Amino acid sequence: MKKMHPSYSFISVIVPGCSGRSSFFLFNTVQTRGGVTQTTVHVADLYCSACEVALCEDCVLEHEEHPKVALSQALEQHRISLQERLGSVNNRLPQISDALSFVKEILQQLTNQRASIEEDIQSSFEDLHKQLDVRKSVLLMELEVTYGLKQKVLQAQVDSLVRGEGDITATCTQTEEALAGEACVASLQVEQELQERLGELVGLGLPCQPEENDQLDLVMETDGLRKSIHNLGTIVTTSAVASQSEAMGAGLEQCVVGHPASVTIVTRDKSGGACKSGNAILSAEVFTPDGSIVDGEIVDHKNGTYEFVYIVPKEGNFSLALRLYDQHIKGSPFKLTVTRVSEAEGAKRRGKSPGQKKKGSKRASSALGTPRRKTQNPIEDDLIFRIGTKGRNKGEFTNLQGVAASSNGRILIADSNNQCVQIFSNEGEFKSRFGVRGRSPGQLQRPTGVAVHPSGDIIIADYDNKWVSIFSCEGKFKAKLGSGRLMGPKGVSVDENGHVIVVDNKACTVFIFQLTGKLITKFGSRGNGDKQFAGPHFAAVNKNNEIIVTDFHNHSVKVFTPEGELVLKFGSNGEGNGQFNAPTGVAVDINGNIIVADWGNSRIQVFDGSGSFLSYINTSADPLYGPQGLALTSDGHVVVADSGNHCFKVYRYLQ
Repeated sequence: MKKMHPSYSFISVIVPGCSGRSSFFLFNTVQTRGGVTQTTVHVADLYCSACEVALCEDCVLEHEEHPKVALSQALEQHRISLQERLGSVNNRLPQISDALSFVKEILQQLTNQRASIEEDIQSSFEDLHKQLDVRKSVLLMELEVTYGLKQKVLQAQVDSLVRGEGDITATCTQTEEALAGEACVASLQVEQELQERLGELVGLGLPCQPEENDQLDLVMETDGLRKSIHNLGTIVTTSAVASQSEAMGAGLEQCVVGHPASVTIVTRDKSGGACKSGNAILSAEVFTPDGSIVDGEIVDHKNGTYEFVYIVPKEGNFSLALRLYDQHIKGSPFKLTVTRVSEAEGAKRRGKSPGQKKKGSKRASSALGTPRRKTQNPIEDDLIFRIGTKGRNKGEFTNLQGVAASSNGRILIADSNNQCVQIFSNEGEFKSRFGVRGRSPGQLQRPTGVAVHPSGDIIIADYDNKWVSIFSCEGKFKAKLGSGRLMGPKGVSVDENGHVIVVDNKACTVFIFQLTGKLITKFGSRGNGDKQFAGPHFAAVNKNNEIIVTDFHNHSVKVFTPEGELVLKFGSNGEGNGQFNAPTGVAVDINGNIIVADWGNSRIQVFDGSGSFLSYINTSADPLYGPQGLALTSDGHVVVADSGNHCFKVYRYLQ
C-alpha cells in the first residue's frame, strides 16, 4: 500500500511529574489510499538552523551536515528575536503618532487657509460689485445732470420759438382779415395798430440757431478692465517640502563680521524634484547657543530658489537655521563660524589705525547732550531699566523685534518667535500678552512690527502670514489688511490721518492703507537708488506727516512725503558718527530729531531733522547686541528691543 505525502504538526506539552518542563512532539500524519489516517508521534529535541525546522531522532540523519542547536534554545532565541522586533515596531508608534498629529495640524491649517481665502475672495468681489454699482450710479447721475443741462437750454429755445411763431401767425392772420374788409375811417386805428405790431415782429430777435448740441456719448474702456478681471486674483502655492529642500553656499559655514554673507536655498517636492515657482514660506535665523540674534533678508527669485543674505555683528560660533513652512530643511541647523578680518585689512577698510577702537557709547556734545559731572563714569546712568530674558513665559522673549509706545503709558513688544505681543507699563510692569501661532486670521506667524492707532487698536505686521492684523486694545482680533498685496511686512506705523504705513521688507515697498484695508498709495522698489530700498525695516512719521524709513542693506535712512516723493536721505556704510551698519528701528521726537537703531554697530544714534548727526544714546552700562525696533514712551524715554540680549531696555532721553 502506497503512502500519501505526510503532514507534520509540532506542539509543546508539559509532562506531569517533570518539574514543569516542556516536551516537544512532532506529529506525523499520513492518509492511506483507502482513506485511513495514521498518526505517528516523534519526540523533537533538536533544531536545524539551516533549514529552520525542528528535528526528531528519525530526521537527524537527513540534516547530519547542517548546524543544529537544542530545540529549547532555538525556541528561546526565536522568542527573544520576536520580542525585539515587537519592541522595535512598538517604538515606532510615538513617532507615527507625532507625525499623525503634525500632518493633521497642517491639514487643519490648510483647511483654515482655504476658508480664509474663500472669505477674502467673497469679500473682494463683493467690494468690487459695490464699486461697480457705485460707478454705475455715478455714470447714470452724470448722464441725468448733463442731459438736464442740455435739455433745459434746448427746451427754452423751443419755447421761445414757439411763442414767436404763435405771435407772428396770429398777427398775420389779423392783418389779412383787416385787408380783406372795406377800407374805412373806422378800421384805420386797428390797421395802424397792426402795422406797429408787424413792425415789431419783423425786428423780433428769435434764437434761430441751435444753442446746444445733441451729443451724449458713452466711452467705456472695457477691454483693459475685462483683461484685468480675467487675470484678477491668483491662488499661490508650491509643492515644496522641507525634508527634500536643501541649501548651499559659503554662507552655510562661515562669514566675516560686518560683511554680507549669502546662502542659496533650493526647494524640492516630495519626490526630490526641483520646484520651479516661488512664493514658498521660508524663514532664516542666525543664532548663538543662547538664542536668536540675526535677522537677514530672504530674496525670492521666483524660480524655486531663494537667497538668504545676512550680516553678523560679532565673531564666534553660531548656528544657521533654515526653515520651510516652519520645518528645518536638510542639514538645518548648520554650524557657522564668524571671524573678524585681519587687523591690517580691517584698518584699511575703516580708514583707521589698527589700535583705534570703535565704540558707539559715548554721547557727543550737542543740543541733546546732558550736562555731566566730572566723575569716573559720567554717562552710566542713561539706562533706566531692562526687562526680559530668553524664554517663552510672560516677560521672556525669543527674537523680539518691533516696539511701540501708547499715549496711555504702555510699551508693546512684538515677540517674534513666541508668536505674541507683550504689553508693559512705562515702568516695566508686565500687563498682558496675546497671540497664538497659526496661519488663520487672528493668529500670528512671526510678528515683527507693532504700532498703536489713535483709536487704541493695536496694529501688527505679521511677516510670514503676509498681512497686517488689527486687534483691539484688549487683544481681540478685529480685521486684517494687505492680504494678497504684501510679501513680507516688517514694520508698521500710523500717520496723522490714522492711515497705516507698512514697510514690506520682501517687496522693498512702502504701502499706505486706510484702517478699512483700502490701499491709498505705495512707493519704492528693490535697488540702490534714492527712491529704492534693499530690505527696508521700520518706519516713523514726523510732525510734517513725512515717512522716515530705515533702508537696512543700503545703510541709510530716507524721508518721503505721503505721496512717496523723496525729501531727504542720509547715512552711509561704516562705523563713524552718522554712519550705519544696517539700520533698523526709528523714532522721531517732538522737536523732529530722528533716533535710529544701528543694528550692526549695536548702538543708537540721534540726528536732527536734516539728517545731521547729533549724539548717541548712551548704552555703555549695559551694551546693546543687535538692536531692532525702538520708540519714544509717553514720558519721554527711549525704549529699544535688544534682540541679541532677549530683552528690551529703557534709556533716559532729553528732548
